[in-house]
Amino acid sequence: MNDRARRRRARRLAIGTAVVLALAGMNGPWLHQVGTEKYHQYQINRPEYKAENGRWEIVEFPEEYRQNTIHAALLHTGKILLVAGSGNNQDNFDAKKFDTRLWDPVKDTIKKIPTPNDLFCTGHTQLANGNLLIAGGTKRYEKLKGDVKKAGGLMIVYNENPDKPITLPAGTKFTGKENGKTFVSKDPVLVPRAKKVFDKKTGRFLRNDPGFGRIYVEAAREGAKYETGTQDNYRVQGLTGADARNTYGIAQKLALDKKDFQGIRDAYEFDPVAEKYIKVDPMKEARWYPTLTTLSDGRILSVSGLDDIGQLVPGKNEIFDPETKEWSYTEKERQFPTYPALFLMQNGKIFYSGANAGYGPDDVGRDPGIWDVETNKFTKVPGMSDANMLETANSVLLPPAQDEKYMVIGGGGVGESKLSSDKTRIVDLTADDPRFVDGPSLGKGTRYPQASVLPDDSVLVSGGSEDYRGRSDSNILEARLYHPERNELQRVADPLVGRNYHSGSILLPDGRVMFFGSDSLFGDAANTKPAKFEQRIEIYTPPYLYRGAQPSLSGGPRTIARGESGAFTSKHASSVKKVRLIRPSASTHVTDVDQRSIALDFSVAGDKVTVTVPGNRNLVQGGWYMMFVVDDQGTPSQAQWVRVP
Repeated sequence: MNDRARRRRARRLAIGTAVVLALAGMNGPWLHQVGTEKYHQYQINRPEYKAENGRWEIVEFPEEYRQNTIHAALLHTGKILLVAGSGNNQDNFDAKKFDTRLWDPVKDTIKKIPTPNDLFCTGHTQLANGNLLIAGGTKRYEKLKGDVKKAGGLMIVYNENPDKPITLPAGTKFTGKENGKTFVSKDPVLVPRAKKVFDKKTGRFLRNDPGFGRIYVEAAREGAKYETGTQDNYRVQGLTGADARNTYGIAQKLALDKKDFQGIRDAYEFDPVAEKYIKVDPMKEARWYPTLTTLSDGRILSVSGLDDIGQLVPGKNEIFDPETKEWSYTEKERQFPTYPALFLMQNGKIFYSGANAGYGPDDVGRDPGIWDVETNKFTKVPGMSDANMLETANSVLLPPAQDEKYMVIGGGGVGESKLSSDKTRIVDLTADDPRFVDGPSLGKGTRYPQASVLPDDSVLVSGGSEDYRGRSDSNILEARLYHPERNELQRVADPLVGRNYHSGSILLPDGRVMFFGSDSLFGDAANTKPAKFEQRIEIYTPPYLYRGAQPSLSGGPRTIARGESGAFTSKHASSVKKVRLIRPSASTHVTDVDQRSIALDFSVAGDKVTVTVPGNRNLVQGGWYMMFVVDDQGTPSQAQWVRVP
């Protein structure tokens, strides 16, 4: 080898060594962008790296157990309920193929659960008895313009008879008096009797106010010639006598326009012990994309959603009583977009973060604020940045819940907008005049970010996409830990799977976090290939589980009332620095209003840790919780399940 060759080789070795040293000193999350895959795998599996950044791994179910998971909830048995319904698949819907899986992440067992209806885009929340309440779902899939073959839309049916209601069966025909066109109802409709109106002073009869019902109708035949462009009165075929005189329909435009999804009224409780759905009283309103939120008295508020006509429920909210298993309307109405993020506050009112998952006018019900459900008073909270980009944003009650600080993460423009926000916004509701302020930036505009509260008081923020449903290959393979005490986002290990629409995350009892779903619009950057639903489950192990052994926690009561105490055993009691009571998640469509982490007062004596549950029922809602102790290294124990009655 001549001198020139030796110098060239030495220079290459020096450059190579410098690159290796530089890579070794880099912050781990960016390692995959440089170097070989082998070196990357070496780096991300180093103990030092995992202790700073954590680690991701993929769980693939056997093929016969895979499904398009849309909803997930952690049950007090430690198992995960994974709900697909029809899984955003029209073929499944038409075949009435509705799926649910029950996964035990400890034993790694999977069970298929018979699913009674299409619980796709349903609402859900944890109940005090440990069951999961599930309400709403899909009655009809949307049809895009061009796919609609029969003109159709909303028919309002009126009944002017004050003596009796009338029921019209599915298949009832309505013929326009002016246009002469006939439309057919898809479902039965009950039309209440007319209401007699009297003068309050004289008692003199004034008039009958007709009762009315709403029904979806379609033209009897296909084709554009059956469209209507103006309002018309419709005669109800098959009625005679007084019924024919008193009953009629009125419809506006009946056309071949896009038809939105339609909701169902059905409601169920899922029993984690019996491992089955139990039917309860149906809702008053059909709802697709509703939010369920626990109220101060333990009843459940159901809000928003698309109804059985495919229209936004016009502010008719209702409440489920877990004791009677029945629904009733709230006295006053208030309208929100679908899947609004609604949280119970410590004063019993409801905080609306402004985040939502979509459908609804862009100028109605989108301002964040504090809602008194009983009086219907709504007080706006100002200061929201990127206020026009709150669809597909995530909302988190920051830990500990006593501080009543909320973070709104990312989001995008209304509908299929390309707009997305890189903002985090934080509000302190204990302030005299609450106002949103910006937190640290996400670095990229982010729709559909997943967020989970962890036992050490950090919040894991991961995934999402820069564009609507991951369009143009815009999934964000990044994750961060938010530290509330420092108001900082810390970049950690990158997820292995892109997650956007129809995805979510769940904190597990061992301190890890499970991720599910993702429903991209296209499968390539050019937006030409159909996408495939992401069926893989991914688990993130946070850094705190790589810094030493978890503190032990055992014994203790299974039930602790508010204001009462209970003693638990830990070999590491002397190192315990905090105790957290975390409500299990029920997640879908970047909406998880159940999760909250409550700080518990505690004392230590020998190997005993005695904890006290706060007395405020609005802070500590009835139900099952994971209780974690966290040591002086920030490492949590495995959870003990505790029920608060």
